Amino acid sequence: MPRIDRTAIRRKWRPSLGQVLGGALLGTLGLSFVGLVALRVIGPLIGYRWGVVLVGGAILLATMVLGMLLARLLMRPISALAERAGALRRDPMARAEPLAHYGTRELRDLGESVLDMAGRLQAREATIRSFTDHVTHEMKTPLSAIRAAVELLEDAALQGDDKALVASIAQAGAQMERQLQALRQAAAAREPGHHGHSRLMDVLPELRAAHPGLALVVTGRALALPLAAQGLTILLQQLLSNAGAAGASEVVLQAEPFRLVVSDNGRGISPGNRAHVFEPFFTTRRDAGGTGMGLTIVANLLAAHGAEIRLLSPETGAGFEIIFVGAEA
Repeated sequence: MPRIDRTAIRRKWRPSLGQVLGGALLGTLGLSFVGLVALRVIGPLIGYRWGVVLVGGAILLATMVLGMLLARLLMRPISALAERAGALRRDPMARAEPLAHYGTRELRDLGESVLDMAGRLQAREATIRSFTDHVTHEMKTPLSAIRAAVELLEDAALQGDDKALVASIAQAGAQMERQLQALRQAAAAREPGHHGHSRLMDVLPELRAAHPGLALVVTGRALALPLAAQGLTILLQQLLSNAGAAGASEVVLQAEPFRLVVSDNGRGISPGNRAHVFEPFFTTRRDAGGTGMGLTIVANLLAAHGAEIRLLSPETGAGFEIIFVGAEA
């Protein structure tokens, strides 16, 4: 994980924001007062017309210098810090470099907080990925042993309860493999890799080919959504799979600026399950091979790109609203 050097933040003295703003106000008032005094002095000597021109030019030059100073102390650091924050939002694992110049103490403290937040997020992401990789790697050996033992037992002449027990072990092993695969996909979805724009019309052929039993009703198919086609496909494939598993025959896709609504006419989600649908490993279809990670993968993918998904309450079926307000336009 990239290390964040904070020594550059506190390397030299910086004025406070109050000192900068107070100095700017005093400077503005001082220029006006000095200009009046200077005009009274040089006016009788060179004439008031030329005195006004000379004093006005001097005040304008001094004001420009004051504006440049304010831009250096405030505008440039704020813009640079906003750019750093935007880069970290687009790629949470990007290296977070301190600014070359912070301007004021308050901006220095803000910059330190941003870097500290970035470091914590990066450490969390690294821990999640390391834990996921470790668990999935360590489980490969025992699962392979279980699969080999099941194959040997299936070749034996087993009867009755023994045969049923072996079949149950085989199903449990397959379920564990599906869970580990879903866990890897959920961890991978946390990494932003689908920046860009795409339209529903770009992914409709693949969706219809993968779900021939679902009638797709689409509005706003030519509207650009702030998610690359691959990411949009992953998102909709999972929602359509859930709709098909819930007995839906029709799914409505409504694209609007920075918003996508997906609703179906299936059995819907019971009130008792609504609060848990985005929780990892929560599923009502465990016996049918469900892993309970589908909506977690969707939520992770959207969160990694500054978007979010919400559960709606349609009169029939299930509905989801995807909000792209925080995504890059």
